[in-house]
Amino acid sequence: MITVVVEDKMQIDYQYCLTEPEGQHFAPDFDPHLTPKQMLALGVFGGKYLTDCQNEFPKDWFEQARISPDIKDTSLNYFGVDASQPLAEWQRKGWIHPQDPRGWFQWYCRYYMGRRTEDDARQIKRWKSFRRHWSAVVKNCEPFDHNCRKKQRQALLHWAYDSTRI
Repeated sequence: MITVVVEDKMQIDYQYCLTEPEGQHFAPDFDPHLTPKQMLALGVFGGKYLTDCQNEFPKDWFEQARISPDIKDTSLNYFGVDASQPLAEWQRKGWIHPQDPRGWFQWYCRYYMGRRTEDDARQIKRWKSFRRHWSAVVKNCEPFDHNCRKKQRQALLHWAYDSTRI
């Protein structure tokens, strides 16, 4: 078992254990299309995600990542649009738990790395509920018309659904 010690702008002295091999042994009802590395390479969150905590994750995740170290740059997003709500809104809605103060994607990165916690079921339920956006794109857009519902497609990428293939 490996212990990861986190020291970044949002967490100090937080530790977690990796109890599963990286990218393996996911919950049976959790089958994301994209890995965190693939998401970062496609362009998500305006490039302003994990910029101060890259040491926590595998170096190769960031080799092709579309990162903006200083400010959010939505042109780095695959669909070139902003599909994010501010962190303050996520906090207001109670979606943020102290173990993952950056939200769902941080949880997913840590889960992918092999961390398992009591919050997994809640986060997987949230991921599954986001699937409705996939259905809306399929229903309302011609196949591979990436100009149709760009914001919804970008949001799907933020949740590890590969909306580039619909």
